[in-house]
Amino acid sequence: MIGQMETRRMCPHCRAFITTKDRTCPYCNEAVAPPARRSSGPILGGLIPHAGFNTVIILVINFGLFVATSIVSMNAGRGGNAMGLDSQTLVDFGAMFSPYIRAGQWWRLVTAGFLHGGLFHILMNSWALFDLGAMVEEMYGSNRMLVIYFVSNAFGFYVSSLFKVGPSIGASAALFGLIGCMIALGMRHRGAFGDSIRGMFTRWLIYGLLFSFLPGIDMAAHVGGLIGGFGVGYLAGEPRHEGSATEKLWRIASWFCILITVVCFLEMYLWFSRSAQ
Repeated sequence: MIGQMETRRMCPHCRAFITTKDRTCPYCNEAVAPPARRSSGPILGGLIPHAGFNTVIILVINFGLFVATSIVSMNAGRGGNAMGLDSQTLVDFGAMFSPYIRAGQWWRLVTAGFLHGGLFHILMNSWALFDLGAMVEEMYGSNRMLVIYFVSNAFGFYVSSLFKVGPSIGASAALFGLIGCMIALGMRHRGAFGDSIRGMFTRWLIYGLLFSFLPGIDMAAHVGGLIGGFGVGYLAGEPRHEGSATEKLWRIASWFCILITVVCFLEMYLWFSRSAQ
């Protein structure tokens, strides 16, 4: 049953079910892009449907940084450990800290989204990212997903920097952006499909916003990420023909986001090196 379901997808034009091998929809005769690449098949017997390649890479970066920050925090003698990192270590590794951002360290708007304050924090965000990331990659394609994630993350922490000092960290700003882009997808499509998508992710949004009222949660980053993800998702639409000019532009935009992220991590490394001296 799972294998059969994996061979089907929806045409982005008429919403009819077609196979993953179709390059032209047999119902509306429109060209369709190939499905987004997946890094693996069903996981845990289908409990988790699949893992998108971009999602897995982001998770690996997050966990790699979490291990590094945990080691530094424990060795710094400031009372931090893997269950709860100290604030200074997080700032050294690129947390959102508005005084530093106003001083020109704009790169913190990006690096903050890859840091987590403790084991529970990263596990909760990773669980949500695995689910949301897979769905967004499936519906929007890998290039659009990267742009949505990048913009949501950066805009979320920009809004946060306007309302609080910090430090603030976590993937949740980008996660709210992924929720926002799926709501945008539901709004773009009329009928049962759009209603279903919009209803499902509106519930996700309500649960997330209620959770945001807990002490220590950065509501501003969540709202900023939601706005960024909704805006990009609404403008992006779904993938069209792979060789089209539009798809080439989205591919360029995704590589630009990757380049900016690399530059931000380089700036973080240089800052950390100076701070450690």
